[in-house]
Amino acid sequence: MRWIVLLVALASAYVQADFDYALQPRQIADDVWLFEGSTENFSQTNGGNIVNTGFIVSDEGVLVIDSGPSKRYGEAMRQAIAKVTDKPVLKVMLTHHHPDHVLGNQAFSDVPIAALPATTALVAEQGEAMAENMYRLVGDWMRGTEVVLPTEALKAGQLQIGGRSLQLLALRGHTGADLAILDEKTGVLFAGDLLFYQRALTTPGTPGLDTWLADLDQLQQLPWKQIVPGHGPLAVDSAPFAQMRDYLSWLDGLMRGGAEQGAEMNELIRAPIPERFARVSLSRYELIRSVSHLYPRYELATMQRVDR
Repeated sequence: MRWIVLLVALASAYVQADFDYALQPRQIADDVWLFEGSTENFSQTNGGNIVNTGFIVSDEGVLVIDSGPSKRYGEAMRQAIAKVTDKPVLKVMLTHHHPDHVLGNQAFSDVPIAALPATTALVAEQGEAMAENMYRLVGDWMRGTEVVLPTEALKAGQLQIGGRSLQLLALRGHTGADLAILDEKTGVLFAGDLLFYQRALTTPGTPGLDTWLADLDQLQQLPWKQIVPGHGPLAVDSAPFAQMRDYLSWLDGLMRGGAEQGAEMNELIRAPIPERFARVSLSRYELIRSVSHLYPRYELATMQRVDR
């Protein structure tokens, strides 16, 4: 009997360890901390931890930026935050509605969860489908996760909270509703998925690559000192902006040229990827997705009307 109890205990411990995000906050500036995810795709190995989240410790409490891909992740965030400070969580701010950024909301249901109004609408519209898809992709990491809507609306401008001054930007390039957050004390810019770095960008939901490029201009003009992209490593120079502009311009040119020449979608999916993007994670995978989502728009734009 003792052996059976021991085996059950060991099995239970193994399961718990197997689904441990093991989040380690890294201090990147005065009272600013980062949880850096991998640049891989969603998998049952990483539990969806492919995203950068973070928190700021203000005079009165903690401001959390994005809640992560699952209830379990959000709980791990709170545990990690508690090891850094005993101050309470004041607010969670969501950069956009994608599942890897918002499905940890359950762990913060006792505090205000704030987002742009359009982001809240998108979570309400797409949240259940996104959660179901995440269950398929990462399995039991998602156990118990349910969609929790934001409870507070944010708007562009200055936000004074807990003795901290934040500059909020309401942009559109990635999803149509994208929040960027600049901590004015330290110059840390939480750019959300408006910036990817060393990881190919995702385009489902973008209103257009031209809109995204215009957003990058606004972001780069801010007085930032460090950049936290939504995916990819922390940066202290403009390299993420240069890479994003280069990639977006190449992608736009590829599809625009293909449409003008009457190319089939499959031709563009197999197009050579420039050497400068060869080491960017998931470049081929995201090219396939981007062409699939966006190329019909380019084809439509080049068609001439025959009813006039």
